[in-house]
Amino acid sequence: MELNHDQRAFLQDHHAAAMITTGRDGAAKAVRVGVALVDGHLRSSGTADRARTKRLRRVPRSTLFVFDPGVRYLTIESAVTILDGDDAPELNLALFRVMQNRPSGPLAWYGEELDEEAFLARMVQERRLVYEFTPVRIYGTA
Repeated sequence: MELNHDQRAFLQDHHAAAMITTGRDGAAKAVRVGVALVDGHLRSSGTADRARTKRLRRVPRSTLFVFDPGVRYLTIESAVTILDGDDAPELNLALFRVMQNRPSGPLAWYGEELDEEAFLARMVQERRLVYEFTPVRIYGTA
């Protein structure tokens, strides 16, 4: 399923989301994440040892609830692909450049300003990966 123009515009302006995965007991597990459209792909960042990564390796589906401070929202039920290859640091770099609206220069990371080389090194150190969402169903007031 493709995002329409209004949905893309909403996602370009709103990066705060809840990511819902399913636990072994079938219960919904929700966490706050940042999301962004990067080269037409809806993505978020995580680490190899996070519980949600383990859940997604078992059941590669997630629902995203992207919201603004008002009443508009977008719910995206999706299949998830974990991008954890050798290019994961660069994929994270592109993702955070979009989320932070910094096409060049340093990026903010937990209170620090990191140049590109230091940012990439941190992504490797933290074993960062990227979640890529393929929408299956989309609804909301975006």
